[in-house]
Amino acid sequence: MTERPHLAAIGAGPAGLAATMAAASSGVRVTLIDSAPQAGGQFYRQPAAELRARRPQALHHQWGTWERLRDALAEGMEAGQVTHLTDHHVWLVEGQSGHFTVHALLGPEQEEAAAVVHADAVLLATGGYEKVLPFPGWTLPGVITAGGAQAMLKGTLAVSGHTAVVAGTGPLLLPVATGLAAAGVKVAALVESAQPMDFVRRTRALAAQPGKVGEGARYAAQLLRHRVRTLVHHTVVEAHGTERLEAVTVAALDRAGRVRRGTERRIPCDTLAVGHGMLPHTDLAETLGCRLDGPNVHVDAEQRTDVPGVWAAGETTGIGGAALALAEGHIAGYSAAARLNGAEPDPRAWAAAAKSRSSLREFFAALDTVYAPPAHWAEQVTDDTVVCRCEEVTGGAIREAVTDLGAGDLRTVKLLTRAGMGWCQGRVCGPAVAGLAGCAQAPGRRPFARPVPLGVLARAGEPEAE
Repeated sequence: MTERPHLAAIGAGPAGLAATMAAASSGVRVTLIDSAPQAGGQFYRQPAAELRARRPQALHHQWGTWERLRDALAEGMEAGQVTHLTDHHVWLVEGQSGHFTVHALLGPEQEEAAAVVHADAVLLATGGYEKVLPFPGWTLPGVITAGGAQAMLKGTLAVSGHTAVVAGTGPLLLPVATGLAAAGVKVAALVESAQPMDFVRRTRALAAQPGKVGEGARYAAQLLRHRVRTLVHHTVVEAHGTERLEAVTVAALDRAGRVRRGTERRIPCDTLAVGHGMLPHTDLAETLGCRLDGPNVHVDAEQRTDVPGVWAAGETTGIGGAALALAEGHIAGYSAAARLNGAEPDPRAWAAAAKSRSSLREFFAALDTVYAPPAHWAEQVTDDTVVCRCEEVTGGAIREAVTDLGAGDLRTVKLLTRAGMGWCQGRVCGPAVAGLAGCAQAPGRRPFARPVPLGVLARAGEPEAE
């Protein structure tokens, strides 16, 4: 078994699982590495076994797809084709084609225990994370991200309050609002900044995905059934409270994306789940030297990056949901297996997945133009609004760095204000700092994908025990 080519797949969400199954079925040994205690990623996040959830499928759609992936993974592990490493937090991938080394921290505490995986090739299926844009009061307890609210519900069967407002922009808001409502939370409002008429201009791309349109219609029906008030072309202006969130003020937007004065309304709530879209996780790809197209990892028709021996699939190559991630993972797994076995890939093995990939990419490209944050969101950020939570840098400090100190790029703003120097290394505040400063958002150029204990770094260069 150990003589077979070895693929290290990083990320056990839809893309990583699909790639693992495709590669393993083609005669490649796969080590699937993931930071979660169970496979599934965010989309198929499961409740902890200790909670003994009787109907976890109630929190998901496409449950049948998850069952097939789960069962195939179990069969692959039993047959010795797949090794699944859970609670492994990858912080660095180094090497070159045929000789890659994956470094990971072990366990939820991420102390000094570490692991190393050697592989002939690497698949990056590291997913995405939420874009967070600040506004006055966003640091109050009770204000969480939309994805955070969904993860809490799926993973712990818990909610953060009794009355919620779901706000921001993007298709994620629909399952979050309906999921909270189904769990017994009173969803006082769904506040979406997108303009519904913008969808009319993109009917061709939408018509090509009737399943996705139907999915949206089902969410809309659930919102009606739970009597959730929907405010379109609106945005959150401010969150209010002393010890924790007590209410939010929302307002309508004009055609230019500015708040229409006089339309403000205050909505009492103890939870605000807010999100403004997603960004790809590209830290590992950047460290390996992979080319980026804007925020996305560049791949070819086989899901290969421009670094030999490295494939990428799923949200890291562009935000597009689980169905697109499955198609890309399927293609990447078959391509990697063929290349590792010294054969030229046969595109017929993934013809259906390639067709689905093309249509879904066009669909989500159309959605991206509709689900964009309000063009003038930065005008709502006051000078005393905290923008970088790690270093407690305010909007005023960032504006001063630009107007008074002459900062013209993100790196200079960071050096002058410390915005982005904290624990998250600018992953959370980066888009907000760039928007306020009027700078382009550049790659982070971080040597590691996550904070690493010094003890792990000290031992990283030591020879491994036989």
